[in-house]
Amino acid sequence: MVVDAENVRRSLWPNMPPEELVSRVREWATEQGHEPLVVFDGHAPEEAPDLVSTGREIADDWIAREAPRLGRPWWLVSSDRGLRARVEPERFVGGGSFARELRGAP
Repeated sequence: MVVDAENVRRSLWPNMPPEELVSRVREWATEQGHEPLVVFDGHAPEEAPDLVSTGREIADDWIAREAPRLGRPWWLVSSDRGLRARVEPERFVGGGSFARELRGAP
């Protein structure tokens, strides 16, 4: 499961802090049996195997280039239509609906 971090965390108001997003994604993934890869524009809040810091590259470009190389079916969590048009995951999950699920909101 590849998560477009900025798209998801900014889909709610107030925006979800990066650390909260990471914590909630990890908890959700453990409960649901998924392996998350959370991709941040610039820098992730910590260094970890399940987090990607793209540096100067935008997360959309990193995801479009790297996610298909995962070698297995994968999901994309993002509402970014431009990104969605560039990739072919097994499933799309909207950023806002995912963020609401992470926070336990209807």
